[in-house]
Amino acid sequence: MTTASGGSAWRWALAAVAATVFCVQLDAFALNLALPGIGRDLGAAGGGLGWVVSGYLLAAGSLMAGAGRLCDLYGRRRSLMAGLAVFGGASLVCALAPSLPVLVAGRVVQGAGGAVAMPAGLALLTNACPPGSRSRVMGRALGIGGVATLCGPYVGGVLTDAVSWRAVFWLNAPVALVAGVCAVRAGESRDTTAPPSVDVAGLVTATGTLAALAVLVDRGPLWGWVSGRSAAALALAVALGYVFVRHAREVANPLVDLALFGNRPFVALTVAGAAANAATVIVLFVVPLALQGPWGLSATGAGAAFLAPAAAMALAGPVAGRIRAADAVRVMAGALGLGAASLGAAAMATALPVFLLAITGCGAALGVAGALTLIATQTVVRPERAGEASGVTKTVITTAAGLGVALSGDAAEARSGAAVDAALTAAGGCCLAGAVLLVSTLLTRTRPGGSHGGRSAADRHPD
Repeated sequence: MTTASGGSAWRWALAAVAATVFCVQLDAFALNLALPGIGRDLGAAGGGLGWVVSGYLLAAGSLMAGAGRLCDLYGRRRSLMAGLAVFGGASLVCALAPSLPVLVAGRVVQGAGGAVAMPAGLALLTNACPPGSRSRVMGRALGIGGVATLCGPYVGGVLTDAVSWRAVFWLNAPVALVAGVCAVRAGESRDTTAPPSVDVAGLVTATGTLAALAVLVDRGPLWGWVSGRSAAALALAVALGYVFVRHAREVANPLVDLALFGNRPFVALTVAGAAANAATVIVLFVVPLALQGPWGLSATGAGAAFLAPAAAMALAGPVAGRIRAADAVRVMAGALGLGAASLGAAAMATALPVFLLAITGCGAALGVAGALTLIATQTVVRPERAGEASGVTKTVITTAAGLGVALSGDAAEARSGAAVDAALTAAGGCCLAGAVLLVSTLLTRTRPGGSHGGRSAADRHPD
């Protein structure tokens, strides 16, 4: 499984993954407040600007599942470095973009680089760490990513006002370079239980299915969910998905082993994590608008007020890393329940301190749930297929992020108290649905390892 590893290899892997998660997550959220400046500088307006964000998410969501398995087969360190090179190079293209089409194209390539780097990095770290410390180490890396996720909008806004929106992309290049240098020192690992051959048919049909679904989630609110174009995207996704499943059942080494979807803890954690991610995106979009709109704070005041929720979510990664694998489903269910209650309290708050207290509690809960999604799903699958599992999980939660953006749309447009409350209530509903799913899994589960992982998570990784 691991072809090169030294005593300090896991530390270099941790540094590489932390830097990778930071720059990829920062870039996913840093441009929301920079879009008006981009429009002014490039002479663009209207729906075209939305593709600066959507293009990135669509590319990342469509490619992660295939990229995750390919990194298992051809080397996780090699794949991480390749993804970082693509991501960093595309960042430079974006920084120098003379027009909106060039910028959008650069963002799509950035998303492709992130789609390779993220699952490769998580799988590299899973296989590089000593078994007894995997979850804790991953929690540290994801905590750093949490800082980027929460600070992204404000970093983008500050850099846009103080320098230029292009500074957001200039920042990516050195961070990606640092991540690549650290990755050089990390040990290589790959899945040696399967031949290093690409399931081309599986790759094409899986990517096509995910691309159609991603486009549907992203464009559905604009087209109308029952419009002809939405129906066509759904039909294409269903047709390609059927071909993918049928093909995967017939070949010896499919791109994604369908037995993964028979692993109940993995499926439950992934789906609940998608609900948590949709809620997180809603909070990240709506709360800053609420602080500046209904609560009447300045942009600077809103940023200062959001520090407590941001810190709570960022600190949740290391906390989640200390949770035993055997307790992950139970703790995540509780965190999502707390998140739903906190969001309900925020929607009903009539005083700013109460609103901020509720959102801080929500930030802590969603931070734990989000980190556990990526940590715990790695503990319930075989380590040699860690890239495959992380690719599938990241694909699902990235697609859910697009759903979160769609659910935030009315609040972003109206900035009224009623629209904000409706968005927060929708986020609470996402959390509640995830909690219910996990509780039902706890009530019906007969053994924690599922059918894909062999032994239980606790037996394999005694964290």
